[in-house]
Amino acid sequence: MASPTETLEFQAETRQLLQLVIHSIYSNKDIFLRELISNASDALDKLRLESLTATDLAVDTSDLHITLEVDQQARTLTVRDNGIGMTREDVVDLIGTIAKSGTAGLLAKIKEAKDADAAQSLIGQFGVGFYSAFMVADKVTLHTRRAGTEQGTAWESDGEGTYTIAQAEGLPVGTSVTLHLKPADGEDGLGDYLAAWKIRQIVKQYSDFIRWPIRMAAEPVGTDADSGVVDGAVDEAADEAVGAPETLNSMKALWARPRSEVTEAEYHDFYQQISHDWQAPAETIHMRAEGTFEYEALLFIPAQAPFDLFSRDTKRGVQLYVKRVFIMDDCDALMPNYLRFVKGVVDAHDLSLNVSREILQHDRQITAVRRRLVKKVLAAFKGMRAANAEAYAKSWEQFGRVIKEGLLEDHDNTDALLDLVSAASTHDAQKETTLREYVARMKDGQDTIYYLTGENRQMVENSPHMEAFTAKGYEVLILTDPVDEVWTDQVPAFEGHRFQSIAKGQVDLDGDGDADGGEEAKAEKAQREQDFAALLGWLQTTLAEQVKQVRLSTRLTTSAACLVGDAHDLTPTLEKMYRAMGQDLPAVKRILELNPTHPLVTALHQAHRAKPDDPSLVDIAELVHGSALLAEGGDLSDPARFTRLLTDRLTHSL
Repeated sequence: MASPTETLEFQAETRQLLQLVIHSIYSNKDIFLRELISNASDALDKLRLESLTATDLAVDTSDLHITLEVDQQARTLTVRDNGIGMTREDVVDLIGTIAKSGTAGLLAKIKEAKDADAAQSLIGQFGVGFYSAFMVADKVTLHTRRAGTEQGTAWESDGEGTYTIAQAEGLPVGTSVTLHLKPADGEDGLGDYLAAWKIRQIVKQYSDFIRWPIRMAAEPVGTDADSGVVDGAVDEAADEAVGAPETLNSMKALWARPRSEVTEAEYHDFYQQISHDWQAPAETIHMRAEGTFEYEALLFIPAQAPFDLFSRDTKRGVQLYVKRVFIMDDCDALMPNYLRFVKGVVDAHDLSLNVSREILQHDRQITAVRRRLVKKVLAAFKGMRAANAEAYAKSWEQFGRVIKEGLLEDHDNTDALLDLVSAASTHDAQKETTLREYVARMKDGQDTIYYLTGENRQMVENSPHMEAFTAKGYEVLILTDPVDEVWTDQVPAFEGHRFQSIAKGQVDLDGDGDADGGEEAKAEKAQREQDFAALLGWLQTTLAEQVKQVRLSTRLTTSAACLVGDAHDLTPTLEKMYRAMGQDLPAVKRILELNPTHPLVTALHQAHRAKPDDPSLVDIAELVHGSALLAEGGDLSDPARFTRLLTDRLTHSL
């Protein structure tokens, strides 16, 4: 005989909390099934463990599973497991958690939470995910019997003011939760949870990798899993089932298996499933961490960059699971922006199912996981370069530009990132070089890594700034990605060798170990400066609107002039980038350098010495400056005027 049913009242603050769970906390009502399946999976885990440790526990663990049962007539959905089960005391303690002490404090915290995600996380920490069932059900009935006991328990509530609890006879070991479903309501986010396709969809999305089989009981004759009752013979055939139960989940959590037991084909198939990329990944990273915070990770470096890699709306981050239960896509707390192309899964064992993005951003354990994942990815790139230089070159071509963004945002890994940098250089017209290889080839006495930024290799190679370096055999890195304009200014050095743009500051190649020169060269240079002083002063006054200084150049050998910046000036390209982003910057004036051995400069020098007030010299000064600006790919402020001056000078020369 079953004992009398006992009716108990929820406390006042508990009723408030329950209403928040039902009506406010969860934005996606589908997750109720995720919560119930997760609870069932935990019960199966506990029974399996207890069967190994408790020798006197006589239970059958040969077919542990979860069953989902639909009753179209009664409009019920039942989640059933043959796991550990609960005693009456367990039901009060576990299912009744919401009525435990501390509810008032939790309620205050939820009301103070900034958003639904944060509130949802608090709900999860408090352990009342079970109550999400009331989002979709008018009434919830629970039947359970703990393994090793004979007495069962029945619990029922409509989620309002009371719940009932009673003894129940003849129950199997395990737990069943029956939801008396509300009608489907698209506007309120209530799906048709009696439809087989909807159940399959939710299980596939949230619970596909649960280790235990999730079976959907076969439909009775006369019903259709997707559309409900289709003939009138339901009553007569209600107990007749056709076919075997359908297993809904794959149970193939590759990340939980040892790497030695997973084939490359399985890795490839799984990568396709999560990335929708039909090419094989360039690299697979399979790892497991144990200790105070346990997790498994399975990460993939794609072979090709996605089309939206640089789109503002690109989502980043890997999938987050908790004990094989899907939590969220694109968990950006686990992967930095510059590794946004990495795909994969992280399965954490010690997080709440309802952990929010806000909580993840500030969780110290998640931060530690992120640091380790980043180091693993960077190490994978390094290993790829050592094992297969050709494959690494292809990966760098696809992702190098975005990886270099890490030099601006991930200062903890600056050295590792610099070690990965691959760039074109004047050393080889076809093959890129690493910074380490560049340093190994530096001239005796050279302590600087020289580079020049530009739109493309041809423009950089033909730049006047390159002339002296080419003439004296100095290797120069050719950097053509927009991000190169920024990181080269912010990263001071590589293994003690500072970066130096050859378009900035003074160039003293004689001081880099060149044996030529000496006192005689210094005296000659001083004399030349004195000879050109008048011309330089006049040009600086004449071009005061365009330049801040005019000086003789040590970097030019064949061009008449070039424009350079001070060591800490913004480059013209970087200035354009900032303006394009809406930043109003003052104009950065450049330095005009003249080649004192060029015929045009010597002729200008002589003409100015002979007739310093000649107005035509002003036109020539503008042409020299404009030519230097064009030579570096710059934009003329008044192209029409420059063209007119040039045409006039050509006409006079004929």
